[in-house]
Amino acid sequence: MKIRKITVVYFSATYTTRKTVMALAESFGCKVTETDVTESMLEPMTIAAGDGNLLIAGMPVYAGRIPQQGARALRMIKGDGTPAIAVCVYGNRDYDDALLEMCDLLAEGGFRTIAAAAFIAQHSIFTQLAAGRPDKTDMAALEEFGKACRERLEAWHEGDRTPLPDVKGNRPYKDAAAVPLHPLGDRDVCDGCGTCARLCPAGAIVEDEPCATDSGRCISCGRCVAVCPQHARHFGGTLYDMAEKKIVGNNMERKEPEWFI
Repeated sequence: MKIRKITVVYFSATYTTRKTVMALAESFGCKVTETDVTESMLEPMTIAAGDGNLLIAGMPVYAGRIPQQGARALRMIKGDGTPAIAVCVYGNRDYDDALLEMCDLLAEGGFRTIAAAAFIAQHSIFTQLAAGRPDKTDMAALEEFGKACRERLEAWHEGDRTPLPDVKGNRPYKDAAAVPLHPLGDRDVCDGCGTCARLCPAGAIVEDEPCATDSGRCISCGRCVAVCPQHARHFGGTLYDMAEKKIVGNNMERKEPEWFI
């Protein structure tokens, strides 16, 4: 099958998932349409199997699962045997059940997942983990993965029922646990621009009080830290320090991408 159009759908709070899946999509050398579901809900869409269509879905891993906003978005996309590639991006700890969850959601929506991969990017909370990733080595791996996907698709046809190799993960999935770490703003640095409030995927920040965070809504994605032009938002506190010591201490060894085709 010759791919003529790629639809990329992603949730990317700190932009590294976007960087990963867009690099993969662009390696195909065809028309690419991107849909960012980080800040807004996706309208229902159908991607037909014909006309050389391909879906690439990209999601970050939060505590071993994909974010609920991302799962809701994938449920809004329907295929009719349309080929798809699932990519999860994690911060060098583990991707647990996230990739399997993505593949299951795509199958429920009528897609045939021909490839799935877990790539690594800088951790959104503990930025010492996988700092600076995806790096040159990761981008080279993305090119290799893209080549393998293109070769698989060349042999693929509508009605192809060749199963995807068993993707790492467990059913039932691990519980989607909230991370009890939430960034706060530094009042001495914040200039009140409101960028964090406008771009927060969870609506956990109010523009009138941008240094505060609604812990009941915050999903600990790190978007506010990444977008603040004054670098006034950060994770911290006693609980953060305790978690940092354990999580960073146990996960500094570099992990490499894994894929299933």
